[in-house]
Amino acid sequence: MAVSEGRKISIRSGNTFGTRFKLEKVIVGMSGGVDSSVAALLLKKQGYEVIGATYDFWHDDDAPEDIYRNLSDASEAKAVADAIGIRHVAVNYTKQFRERVEKSFVSEYLNGRTPNPCVMCNPLVKWAALCETADEYGAKYVATGHYARIDRLPNGRYAIKNSVTAKKDQTYVLYGLSQVQLSRSLMPIGDYEKDEIRKIAAENALPVASKPDSQEICFVSDNDYAAYIDAHTDVTVKEGNFVDKNGNILGRNKGITHYTIGQRRGLEIAAGHRIFVTDIRPETGEVVLGENEELFTTEVLCSDLRFMSVSVLKEGEKLRVKAKIRYNHQGEYGEIEALPDNKVICRFEKPVRAATPGQSMVFYDGDYVLGGGIICRF
Repeated sequence: MAVSEGRKISIRSGNTFGTRFKLEKVIVGMSGGVDSSVAALLLKKQGYEVIGATYDFWHDDDAPEDIYRNLSDASEAKAVADAIGIRHVAVNYTKQFRERVEKSFVSEYLNGRTPNPCVMCNPLVKWAALCETADEYGAKYVATGHYARIDRLPNGRYAIKNSVTAKKDQTYVLYGLSQVQLSRSLMPIGDYEKDEIRKIAAENALPVASKPDSQEICFVSDNDYAAYIDAHTDVTVKEGNFVDKNGNILGRNKGITHYTIGQRRGLEIAAGHRIFVTDIRPETGEVVLGENEELFTTEVLCSDLRFMSVSVLKEGEKLRVKAKIRYNHQGEYGEIEALPDNKVICRFEKPVRAATPGQSMVFYDGDYVLGGGIICRF
């Protein structure tokens, strides 16, 4: 059956690798969704020996048969693998996930920050798991259903490139991948629009062709982060005061884990006009409320840098970039300057709203990811 009418299957759109990797073995991370399912299909049609792998991050010490029984995503991925005609394996990775992602996620919220767990999970858990499975099965490559592309640049480094579809682009959450991880990675759907991916799934009768996209953090199914944190820590998050920037008490808050910078809804404060969370003070339990204008800034500092298209920036070095301060931020142009202690400051040409400590700031040089870091307080 046709994969996409009038279109050659592309594995690494935009580079010169072409079909040189045919007949190599690849481990595809299959989440049970349409994107990773089509990724596996495209790779098989391209000539790779494909093995699908689904990882259980939530159940302790599951045998593969238990994973299929307890994890619906694994069962759906297995059904897709059967339909495609590839092998599928289920792997428990709960211990690693809890140590590398869950603990940090909870700690960040308790310290008044708003983390993006996908940024941590991708290099430390997902790609680590995929590469371990690849080594176990003798596979040279790993692949995912992310909307992104990979190129090897003239300087010899691998870099993530924007996908064809800006609406679904996922490059923001991939900036932490290492050069070794990138050198082994394939992202076959980065050259397609979302509607094309669904069309391919439908044309090939994949059982997940009409499955809705996931909109939530995978381990917080109801988006109630505060409840999740309460259930996964012995720390009691106490109520505190809402205050204005001058310290005047405006009311009582539910505890700092219930709030994030820029939040307006759910404050339950009768101010007579719109007010927003402008700061969180974990040391006192105070949540600062203020005007929308107070959320704008032209300078954002970040630490814990990871570079991709370049190896490093020397202290004092400056570059003009386009930077995103959250996943759904369209990005703004500015100049980054490398500071001591693995930090950079970005001076934006236009003010950005609600730069939130704990979120990532990702820098782009044209279509390529230059690198990124974690937004911190001044």
